[in-house]
Amino acid sequence: MDPISQGVLGAAAAQAVARPKQVAVAGLLGALAGMAPDLDVLIRSSVDPLLFLEYHRQFTHSIVFIPVGAAICTAALFPLLKRHCRARDAYLYCLLGYATHGLLDACTSYGTQLYWPFSNARVAWNNISIVDPLFTLPLLLLVGFAARQGRTTLARAACLWALVYLATGVLQRDRAEDAGFAIARDRGHAPARIEAKPAFASLLLWKTVYEAAGRYYVDAVRVGLNAIHYPGESAAKLSRARDLPWLAPGSQQSRDLERFRWFSQDHLALDAHDPHFVIDIRYSMLPDRIDPLWGIGLDPAAPQDAYARFLTQRRLGRADRERMLQMLRGAPVAGAREISPSQ
Repeated sequence: MDPISQGVLGAAAAQAVARPKQVAVAGLLGALAGMAPDLDVLIRSSVDPLLFLEYHRQFTHSIVFIPVGAAICTAALFPLLKRHCRARDAYLYCLLGYATHGLLDACTSYGTQLYWPFSNARVAWNNISIVDPLFTLPLLLLVGFAARQGRTTLARAACLWALVYLATGVLQRDRAEDAGFAIARDRGHAPARIEAKPAFASLLLWKTVYEAAGRYYVDAVRVGLNAIHYPGESAAKLSRARDLPWLAPGSQQSRDLERFRWFSQDHLALDAHDPHFVIDIRYSMLPDRIDPLWGIGLDPAAPQDAYARFLTQRRLGRADRERMLQMLRGAPVAGAREISPSQ
């Protein structure tokens, strides 16, 4: 998630077990340790644009690395704060703060390698958006008051809020997936799996994605008291033989395509406007669109050792913002209909 969310959750976890006179320093250590795993974004290359995709949310986010990461944070921070706590207390606060990071990231849809080095699987529980102020702001207030008043009960209330919110996200995700299966059945499809991902800053609006007959289908679903379906778009699943017959198997671009396939969990398609732009259909600004946030650019004329380009695009015009707000409110827009998961 965003650094503020990571920091305040790490602070809350540390404050919850702090000595009464150490609530403020525990919060500081927990917050800094809670943000520290994202220093892996510094692992990147000006030559290899995809390198950061392999290392972001990798070893620094792994469960087995938590004690090591906490020790590094303690070694860096304790000399600055040794007048306020003992070394073993500092390590405990850093340990709890650091431990929250990978687990919270795994709750998003980006994918986190929790089980590295035993597995490079990207864990994504899809129960919260990468940015969600409704999750973060109550944590920020409770952690701030806990530090100011020296009250661990406020920090424990913050931890409880986080658990309740994340559990609510699991229930909402399951409801969105059920709605997605109903949508697929209505189209005559029988997908083996449907993924539901929360839209930006919301547990009400979700993006559903499923594969059927060689195509990906994307829809938006609002799951309030009732489920409302906002019909989306579809795209053909990438076929290397059909779509990229010119791509030499031993080339660097070919290897980069497989690296991007691993990152996207094989949710690949060609961009509708560029036959050399391979996109990750899981992410878009609007949940009912295939309007990719990122992808890789390939070049048929590039030499064998040339790397693929990593491209990002974030376009959200006024009309798109208005449509997003309409869907969040459950307003009737063109094509929208109420659905029942049991239909």
